[in-house]
Amino acid sequence: MHLSEMEERFAELIWEKEPVTTREMIEACEERFGWKKSTTYTELKRLEKKGILKRENSLVTSVIKKDQFASIRSQEIVQKDYHGSLPAFICAFTKRTRLSKKDIAQIRKLLDEL
Repeated sequence: MHLSEMEERFAELIWEKEPVTTREMIEACEERFGWKKSTTYTELKRLEKKGILKRENSLVTSVIKKDQFASIRSQEIVQKDYHGSLPAFICAFTKRTRLSKKDIAQIRKLLDEL
């Protein structure tokens, strides 16, 4: 699931404010992004088509929550860049980021729970 940088910023705004009316989104987008009403409607349609949000009776809510989106994107990165190998991803990640003892303990706990 790919979102452009602007689509992702727009989705962040929805996640931050939901449930939110279309009118409130127009006002928020004008304030945050300097958008006109038509631009907000265009973005709403795009994200609705991508299955990120839905609009019912002028109310905007997310179909995919922020944590679900992050999970989907993480899985896509592991599949695409590491050929589906989570260990390869973790090795690449830890080469640049040192894990604390607390991080390691949390990872062990998560693995044990699985």
